[in-house]
Amino acid sequence: MKLNYQGLKDTAAWAKAGIELPPYDAEALARATVADPRWAHFGIGNIFRIFVGSIADRLLRAGLMDRGITCVETFDYDVVDKIYTPYDNLALAVILNADGSVDRRVLGPLSEAIKAQSADPEAWARMKAVFTHPGFQMATFTITEKGYALRNADGRYFGYVQADMDNGPEKVTGAMGIVTAMLYARYKAGGYPLALVSMDNVARNGEKLRSSVMETAMVWKELGHVDEGFVAYVSDEKRVSFPWTMIDKITPRPSVDIANALEADGVEAMQPVITSKHTYIAPFVNAEGPQYLVVEDSFPNGRPPLEQAGVFMADRLTVNRSERMKVTACLNPIHTALGPYDVMLGYELFADGMSDSELSRLADRVGYQEGLPVVEDPGILSPKAFIDEVIHERFPNKYLGDTSQRICVDISQGVAFRFGETIKAYMAKNGTADNLVGIPLAIAGWLRYLLAVDDRGEAYTLAPDPMAAELTEQLKTVELGRPETFTDQLKPVLANVNIWGVDLYAAGLGEKVEAIFRDLIAGPGAVRKTLKKYLA
Repeated sequence: MKLNYQGLKDTAAWAKAGIELPPYDAEALARATVADPRWAHFGIGNIFRIFVGSIADRLLRAGLMDRGITCVETFDYDVVDKIYTPYDNLALAVILNADGSVDRRVLGPLSEAIKAQSADPEAWARMKAVFTHPGFQMATFTITEKGYALRNADGRYFGYVQADMDNGPEKVTGAMGIVTAMLYARYKAGGYPLALVSMDNVARNGEKLRSSVMETAMVWKELGHVDEGFVAYVSDEKRVSFPWTMIDKITPRPSVDIANALEADGVEAMQPVITSKHTYIAPFVNAEGPQYLVVEDSFPNGRPPLEQAGVFMADRLTVNRSERMKVTACLNPIHTALGPYDVMLGYELFADGMSDSELSRLADRVGYQEGLPVVEDPGILSPKAFIDEVIHERFPNKYLGDTSQRICVDISQGVAFRFGETIKAYMAKNGTADNLVGIPLAIAGWLRYLLAVDDRGEAYTLAPDPMAAELTEQLKTVELGRPETFTDQLKPVLANVNIWGVDLYAAGLGEKVEAIFRDLIAGPGAVRKTLKKYLA
């Protein structure tokens, strides 16, 4: 059994393996999508395939949509070569339920995969053909927080961003440059309307995307690469909208055990691969069952009936409250607080850490006691019910196989949203956030994690993070077991508004984080002792 158009024709074999196939013709759908593109997606990794792909699949199955998705990769082109092209862009979704049952389904809406390379004339021409098509309705994004960033922690443009600014729309390499270049092509072709929809876990994600696109357009205008009319086009949300969203689905790395099980059932070539840019991906995607997507209903060129596939369509205020509920209080901060401690305490799987008494108390402190009191109820989702499901059902799902190190990936890019917003809420309420305990424990724990030595004194490899080198350099003179080596190394980090969204010293937390960090580096066993001390 091969995961490609030809292989799907042996329907009996797939049925025997317990894998559901799409009832529509995925190959014919791909042809129709290439000829008449309506929906493109940037960032075509695991969360996109199993979440956004499943939404499109539901609409196709119900006869509510007749075009697939054009998949665009701006960062890791190996994903196209190794996971999309060999499998005719099909994906195998594996849902791991908390009761141990497994649902397996082939998804067929991922109709085309494009490497967004301005240096490749054919790929660049195809990108423009998609974006200049009058019926093209929306581009969605799951490119992670760092995909929208234009500047480093010092406030200067990243090197590739500076090059994109200088070179203009025909020689871009970064995601924001590519998107703005495609908007320019659409503007020149007739200024057709379009929605650009961020689906990343970023506070006010639509605003973040709009800000980066607008800044790129403005700089290009100043440098003479584009005209004033283009800036006006991008500025007008009746023509180019940037809806806000909240998205939630835990999607771990593809599991080798699941690959082996699929191959044992006869599905060929299922093993995960690690690309040259360290993307861990496979022909299948494994994830939990629960998923939430709230989208601001602002689509100037129309849209599919997303609400018929479980998507909450709402106004901007409701989306913002839903996103803040999840990202700043009820899910992401708990993940970020526990992940580093899990690693330091030797828990490979995140679910295992949830049964640890100290880590369970830390989850309750960060979520229920500190996050929940400052969250506004979005109305369409109950914050209390949401966090109950997170802590008592979703995070303890041992069948999910989510690793603690995955949770630690790119933490530096998310802490401003996951902790900073709650800190600012307490500052606005009380004038200070010095009464917080769980959040400073989480911040100090992440910084202690960056020393790459666990609570037994054994080394581990840090998860990928764009600021890892910079932060570990800042901490290089700190020695475990010698608290006297810790003096003022953290001050530039804790005062960095670009990292936290607020100066932690001004918030009344800088000295508290320093004190916790000093306790954490006292020696072997100090991590456990520190958690006990502050959570007693």
